[in-house]
Amino acid sequence: MSAALAAVPVVVRPKAAGGCSDAPVLKERGQREVFCGLTGIIWLHRKIQDAFFLIVGSRTCAHLMQSAAGVMIFAEPRFGTAIIDERDLAGMSDANDELDRVVAQLLSRRPDIKLLFLVGSCPSEVIKLDLSRAAERLGRSYTPNVRVLNYSGSGIETTFTQGEDACLAALVPGLPATTAKSLMVVGALADVVEDQFRRLFAAIGIADVQFLPPRRSTLLPVVGPNTKYLLAQPFLADTARALEARGATRLEAPFPLGVEGTTAWFEAAAREWNIPDTKFQAAIAPAATRATAALGRIRHQLAGKRIFFFPDSQLEIPLARFLSRELDMNLVEVGTPFLHRQHLATELDMLPAGTMLSEGQHVENQLDRCRAAQPDIVVCGLGLANPLEAEGMTTKWAIELVFTPIQGYEQAADLAELFARPLVRRARLAA
Repeated sequence: MSAALAAVPVVVRPKAAGGCSDAPVLKERGQREVFCGLTGIIWLHRKIQDAFFLIVGSRTCAHLMQSAAGVMIFAEPRFGTAIIDERDLAGMSDANDELDRVVAQLLSRRPDIKLLFLVGSCPSEVIKLDLSRAAERLGRSYTPNVRVLNYSGSGIETTFTQGEDACLAALVPGLPATTAKSLMVVGALADVVEDQFRRLFAAIGIADVQFLPPRRSTLLPVVGPNTKYLLAQPFLADTARALEARGATRLEAPFPLGVEGTTAWFEAAAREWNIPDTKFQAAIAPAATRATAALGRIRHQLAGKRIFFFPDSQLEIPLARFLSRELDMNLVEVGTPFLHRQHLATELDMLPAGTMLSEGQHVENQLDRCRAAQPDIVVCGLGLANPLEAEGMTTKWAIELVFTPIQGYEQAADLAELFARPLVRRARLAA
């Protein structure tokens, strides 16, 4: 193994019933086109500032991460790859001994690391390397200076955003316990978005808000039977289960995309904390008014346009709700890798009745439906975007919607622009 390092806006309330809550869902099972869960390290290593992500994988894993992150050889990123080579595969060396050696070398070189994740990959899972036991062993060796955890970033049966879910779920058992009532926001957010959310919660009257993941591993949120949590991302099913096993309760809400989704998301917490509606509306009014005006300047570029979502990130249903309700786009098909009906119940209620929903992927069948529909814009992975562009279609890279700050009022217009720009570019090229 080797190391490679104003006026209060009128808020549209979610519908209580109807929409697509009972709509049939086309189940797709076949060839998939998706990144693996290792990709989540790209945003997670920037978020948790004293953590290091050590991938136990192949040279292909290392090349993927270098390409995805754009890391230059002289940079000091907080992720790297312990490469499984031929000696490990042939049994000529003990993989656990080699891993211990790489970890010792890493921690001696990087004393700033306080949390080390051993991240499994397809190769490490194929050779049955038990990283959970390795994490326990290394944790005993390096405690209390460094915590060692593990999770799987394998892409064998998952989509790429599930890497974040596995990472956060690994953090939950170590969260300090509490019996006090508290609010936790769950899901990695850009620091600028987290700061905006803190200010809005404070203005609403909820001062003690915690975020998972935290910016530093020494500032873990507390959890207990009186903890209420809001999901900021729709792909955190395992993390939600782990929190509920610790006694936490999820506040049902749409996700904070666009003015409507963000308002309803904050409103769910305000209701739980018995904040008067007048105070809530006054707190959100300036940001919501700015966002509504900004969306109004973009709506004409998207209104009436037809959009097709290939399954990629699990963000598809909240995005479809935002685009259809706030920007008047028409939904041809909304595909998602996995449809969690409980977490997406409010979102499904808010989709236009009759929206075609698909879960899972059979890429050839979906390509056939997309070509037959000839939508104005297609949201898909990088592997499909260039071929579809060559066929004359306009595409939006799905992964950009994960890498870009899109949550909250201040980002609503930025999110809309991500869909408007490809259409504007296509129109200029055709002119």
